[in-house]
Amino acid sequence: MDLFDELKALGVDIDGGLKRLNGNETLYKRLLGSFLKTIKAHAVSADFDASDCTEAIEKTHAIKGTAGNLSITPIYEAYTEIVNLLRAGQPEEARAILVKVLPVQEEIVSCIEKYQE
Repeated sequence: MDLFDELKALGVDIDGGLKRLNGNETLYKRLLGSFLKTIKAHAVSADFDASDCTEAIEKTHAIKGTAGNLSITPIYEAYTEIVNLLRAGQPEEARAILVKVLPVQEEIVSCIEKYQE
């Protein structure tokens, strides 16, 4: 298995991501590196401050956007829901989704890191 096969097995829509980039696999792989940087720079902990979700909204929105552009579907869908719940004033519901997606996110991040040059 290669990077794309492993990511597909984790639910990433590689074909959709490549379509956005006119099939440019080299660019897609480079942008996966940018995704890793976004995850690290905007990491959201499950113990975010529920009384002031401004920072959590900003961070989750950044991750959602990067994941969406690359069709990293499991991350994009979860973070879309998290952002919506936070904006709706439902931090505990958002936290529950975050707790579920963090292990998936870690698997995807580990997979990408394994193939980074």
